[in-house]
Amino acid sequence: MGNQYASSQPTNTMAVVSLISGIASWFFLPFLAAIVAIVAGHMARSQINQGFGREGGDALALVGLILGYSNLAFSCLLPILIFGGVISVGGICSICGALTDPGSLGASSAIIPPIPLN
Repeated sequence: MGNQYASSQPTNTMAVVSLISGIASWFFLPFLAAIVAIVAGHMARSQINQGFGREGGDALALVGLILGYSNLAFSCLLPILIFGGVISVGGICSICGALTDPGSLGASSAIIPPIPLN
């Protein structure tokens, strides 16, 4: 009986870069990381397709591309909506304020007396 270990394919480095950049574009560097995710994702998918199955990571590159493109679209669309008047900055601030202070939504702030324990 010989050792029968499944040989795993090495993961394409650019696919990992695309995925990490795509995630970072939503938390740290919105525009810059989205561009890196898109470029790295396309490079990774090209390298994987030309490698004839020697490298894996196509799904990682695809997720990086989706995260990058969606962040780029959101980053470009939000200023247009704000400056176009569709979304007002005051409206966004009032929604955020209402979420932190429920009494500002117009709900009655009734004081509930404590329930006696005995």
